Amino acid sequence: MKCAIILAGGKGTRMKTDAPKVMCEVIFEPMIKYVVDAVKDAGADDICVITGYKHEIVEGYLSSYDSKIKTALQEPQLGTGHAVMQARDFISAHRNDDILILNGDGPLMDADTINKAYDYHKQNSNAITLISAIVEDTDGIGHIKRDENGVLERIIEHKDANEEQKKINESNAGTYWFNGSELLYALDRITNNNAQNEYYLTDSLEILIKKGMNAGAYVCENNEAILGANDRKQLNILNNIMRRNINDSLMLDGVDIQCTDGVMIGKDVNIGSSTRILPNTIILGNTVIGDGCVIGPNTYIKDSEIGNEVILDNCKVTDSKIEDGADCGPFVKVRAGSVLKKGVHIGNFVEVKNSVVGEGTKSAHLTYIGDSDVGKNVNFGCGTVTSNFDGKEKSRCTIGDGAFIGCNTNLIAPVKVGELAYIAAGSTITDDIPDEALSVARAKQVNKEGWVARKKPYKNQK
Repeated sequence: MKCAIILAGGKGTRMKTDAPKVMCEVIFEPMIKYVVDAVKDAGADDICVITGYKHEIVEGYLSSYDSKIKTALQEPQLGTGHAVMQARDFISAHRNDDILILNGDGPLMDADTINKAYDYHKQNSNAITLISAIVEDTDGIGHIKRDENGVLERIIEHKDANEEQKKINESNAGTYWFNGSELLYALDRITNNNAQNEYYLTDSLEILIKKGMNAGAYVCENNEAILGANDRKQLNILNNIMRRNINDSLMLDGVDIQCTDGVMIGKDVNIGSSTRILPNTIILGNTVIGDGCVIGPNTYIKDSEIGNEVILDNCKVTDSKIEDGADCGPFVKVRAGSVLKKGVHIGNFVEVKNSVVGEGTKSAHLTYIGDSDVGKNVNFGCGTVTSNFDGKEKSRCTIGDGAFIGCNTNLIAPVKVGELAYIAAGSTITDDIPDEALSVARAKQVNKEGWVARKKPYKNQK
């Protein structure tokens, strides 16, 4: 059985944030989410996260994301070895299993690398297998010391390394596979006899080698997988790599991204073949987009379902569903559980909130459709507003199939407009309208001749 311990107790001082370091975001998601997902994808059945600085923030996020994840508090933070010691009960419960240990601020670590290291671990009957990489910049990363035959000897923390040791470019990724019982053995023997007076998990390698146990290092093929971030500049690098990786994967699956400028797509997003993503488009969360769509430019979508051959131009869509052939934009907002049925046209400066809009309905411009149930083939004139809030409660409007709503109409909810009803422009509707009726609800026009000459309302009027 595979299980995992994720180290997530750090403050991240150089990030200059009040939040725990692992909550800093890559493509609008906390770094720890990517690590948890990678661990799950690798087949780990049980996960324990070691929290520390502002632990309640991390624990709150994890409980909302996956309530099955266990946590253990490291207080104070005295190094990686000390962090793992806080999970002793978890380790004891898995003493006969293989335990993965990795950092919560390494969002590029992937299931493929984890499982290749695991295969290496099992094939060599290792008590400990670490993941390493050959890198150019080793600043801040542990160095892998081998003997003249290439056999592992120890890991030297960068801050404890001398100038010669700092030249070693095989670096420790901070990701390990342990045999559970041997991990317990090593934890009982780790000391804080070092420059930082901290307990280093890296010391477990030398401890287990001295015990005569097998140890090895899997050199990962993807150097980027080991990258973390200690400051905002490095975090930007992670964002760019993640963005590139996701976009590349989508393009290989048939998504058309002719120019990737400003295109940021979450890793959980699913996009169909021949859909075109235009610049400055952000797509996040549990979003599914069908085939043959044109999304963007300047479009934001989150947690929504988009059908086939949909056009979204300069739109913001959240928590909603847009069916096949709908055409929205520019400058459209669709939110709060709305549904746009097949063939709907929503034009410039239209907002739809918590509403169902029927097939073929058109609202070309400057309209608010809120808390409404709209039938098929309805026409909304420019400037129509469903006045759904009376200061205390929100009410719904119902609009029947084929209704025609003239420009600058106010529908004072709750009100029902019948099928094929016709509303004259400039009306304020407060009562239900029967099917096929004409409704005119506006004051009679009054012209007062000579009023301007008498009252002189204009500045500087003679």
